[in-house]
Amino acid sequence: MLARSYAFGLIGYPVEHSRSPVLHQAALRACGLTGRYDLIPIPPHDTDALRAAVHSLRTAARDGLNVTIPHKTRVLAWVDALTPAARAIRAVNTLVPRDGQVLGDNTDAAGFWTDLTRAWPGWAEAPARALVLGAGGAARAVVYALAVRGWSVVVVARRLEQARTLVQDLMPVNPQARLRALPWSAFARGEPVFGFEPWLVVNATPVGMWPRVESSPWPDNRAWPRAGAAYDLVYRPRATRFLQQARAAGLDTRDGLGMLIEQAVRAFVLWTASDPACVRQAMTMAAEGW
Repeated sequence: MLARSYAFGLIGYPVEHSRSPVLHQAALRACGLTGRYDLIPIPPHDTDALRAAVHSLRTAARDGLNVTIPHKTRVLAWVDALTPAARAIRAVNTLVPRDGQVLGDNTDAAGFWTDLTRAWPGWAEAPARALVLGAGGAARAVVYALAVRGWSVVVVARRLEQARTLVQDLMPVNPQARLRALPWSAFARGEPVFGFEPWLVVNATPVGMWPRVESSPWPDNRAWPRAGAAYDLVYRPRATRFLQQARAAGLDTRDGLGMLIEQAVRAFVLWTASDPACVRQAMTMAAEGW
């Protein structure tokens, strides 16, 4: 009997910068599996291609798909079921075939929290305060991960209505959490936000991602918190301008590579039922030196 060959992929736009194929190919080898992981660029308004990509899981043409910008919320229209986390977040980054149907999951939230608390274990001890830049699918996962644990979160986005919708959607996950949306214009001109307590500042936008590495989502002349840490979901480059600014302001920093690995581990296990420890070790080793 021929060994099964898996077909995975990443849908989004752009995707050429992604290192996900390297991680998943390493996991396939380490787990004794064969297959491939393709980059599948789908422009923002190509709904036919997006629908077809999701449908490929129903026909067994694909065994699993990851979803990135700008499709994490758009694919909701074509999935058959959602995990509790994906339903609450209302954004999907992992698609799994299930008996001729498509299950949407969100491994970003758990991946973010795992990497965050690995870097700073103290953040796991009690609810704290965070400022999240962005209101898209990635931001939804980050805010969800914090809100379920009772954090106070300020969401700043250029599209205020999008930030308000995010807050409204995620308020119910934990009555103890305090969420609010702040207009970008008010934040950029210096409206007071930070007190003396440590804050976690998260960049959940693609600003600063390769190839536009000179960009930063942090407004010029905006004061940073007096204490805390900065986390950038961008992992290429690892030393983004956002993180350089944060370090100059005296904050600890963390890039998004750890989150990338953790969300990928969870997706791969969903697709193949492989041993998570084996997958994590393979992906971590593949990412050394990036």
